[in-house]
This record gives sequence, structure tokens and C-alpha cells, in this order.
Amino acid sequence: MPLIEIGFSPCPNDTFIFDALVNHKIDTKGYEFKLYLEDVQTLNAWALEGRLPISKISYGVWPLVKNNYQLLNAGGALGKGVGPLLIYKEAAGNNSQTNGQPTIETMTVAVPGVNTTAHLLFSLAFPQVKNKKFLVFNEIEDAVLSGKVDAGVIIHENRFTYQQKGLSKWMDLGTFFEETFNAPIPLGGIIAHQSMPLEEVQLIDALIKESIQFAFRHSYTALPDFVKYNSKEMSERVMRQHIDLYVNDFSIDMGVTGKNAIEQLEKVWWQLNSTI
Repeated sequence: MPLIEIGFSPCPNDTFIFDALVNHKIDTKGYEFKLYLEDVQTLNAWALEGRLPISKISYGVWPLVKNNYQLLNAGGALGKGVGPLLIYKEAAGNNSQTNGQPTIETMTVAVPGVNTTAHLLFSLAFPQVKNKKFLVFNEIEDAVLSGKVDAGVIIHENRFTYQQKGLSKWMDLGTFFEETFNAPIPLGGIIAHQSMPLEEVQLIDALIKESIQFAFRHSYTALPDFVKYNSKEMSERVMRQHIDLYVNDFSIDMGVTGKNAIEQLEKVWWQLNSTI
């Protein structure tokens, strides 16, 4: 029985997408899967090493791994209104402007990983900011609240919690990309190593698509246990908000629109690479 190693994050959107596949709720055509549930920046680093045959990545690292991997059509996070947010704590002080926002030229900003799409989008919108602190995504709100950094780029479920903690939105970095390039924002995708046979890659791609369709059909009354187990610290309401935001028709098949958006983001990467 073929065994494939596969990596994705424990976030609700990924566990929702892969639940039916890895837990054999659909016919997996004889395949078994060894799971690695890791933060996306860890998965990005592993992709740079070529460690896993199938993995979730940030599109921010795609230009660096595309010679060794190919993109799948299914399983990604891409859409409108889904981008990372730049947040801050309103306060007057020596390093603040009169409106309470930090001074752009001197501020320190927490970013969720050097190879993340969030970092790429922040660098596009704020190329003049050089003081960056790279943290795991779920550490960023507290870093801003404690004053360790002046602002932070938040992703995932933190989009739904920052206001409750007294933080304010400075900019929706995804909207900035969408309005600049008239394209949806590509956040993350699923890649397959070039060493895998094409027929196997196509089969896995089709199974991921089927897994998402299964999840949509069966999640109306209750979220899968796999999702809830890996997001114990979240309320089910936040889990559903997370899934509703990041899992959509582009997740089933990125299509031509999605591919064009990824190409545009890659052009941005090359333009900014010398200054990021």
C-alpha cells in the first residue's frame, strides 16, 4: 500500500480541506498518508530543503522552490478579502505619529516568517520599513500588546481576535494587492515534488479536490473532529469564520484566474527580492 508524506498546518482551513483524504472518508485509491502538521513557515523551510513530497507552502516561498516542485490546482488559499492585516496598538509616544500609529521610518514590525506571503505583501506596501521581527503567527498579537514591536502582520484566526484585544487595523495588505493588480490574493498552495510520477501527482490533486467537496457536503451540522481536535484553543464560531474565509472555489480548483494571480505575485517577489 503506497505511503505518502504530506505536510499542512493545523489551522482549520487546512484540516478542513484534508480531513476526508487523510482520514479515509473518501476512497483514497489505496494510498495511506503520514502527516506532518506544522506552522506554515516551518513547511516553507522544509520545502526549501525538499523534505516532503506533498506540502502546503506560502506563495511567498514559491519562486525559491518551483524548480523542485509543481503546484497542484486544489487545496490552496486564494481569494478576495483574505489577506493579512497590519495591526497596531493606538498610543501616543516618542515613536508615534499624532494619530497614534507608529512612525513608518523607525517602527519595528512583527512578521509571521521570512518566506511567508504576509512578509511579501507587507514589503510591497511598506518597502521603507527595515526593522522586522520574525515570529510564529500566533505570537504577534501579544508582541504588539506588550510593546516588543510597534506593529504586526497578522494572519489566520488572528484576523477575528485582534479587535477584542484592543488592537487596531492599519491596513488590509491583501486589499492593497487586490486593488494594485486587480487580482485575488494568493496566500498558500499545495506543492508536489518533481520526483513524483505525473500520474500520482494528478491522482493526489484529484483526491484533494474530492476531499474538499466532501467536507463542504458534510460540515453543515458539525465540523469534523479532525478540525476541532487541532484547533482546541478556538471557539467553533472562529473555526467556521476561518474556514469560510480561506476555503472557497479557488481551493477546489485555482483555475486561470488563480494561476494569473500567482504569476503576478511572483513578479512582485522578483521586484522586491533585492530589498526584502
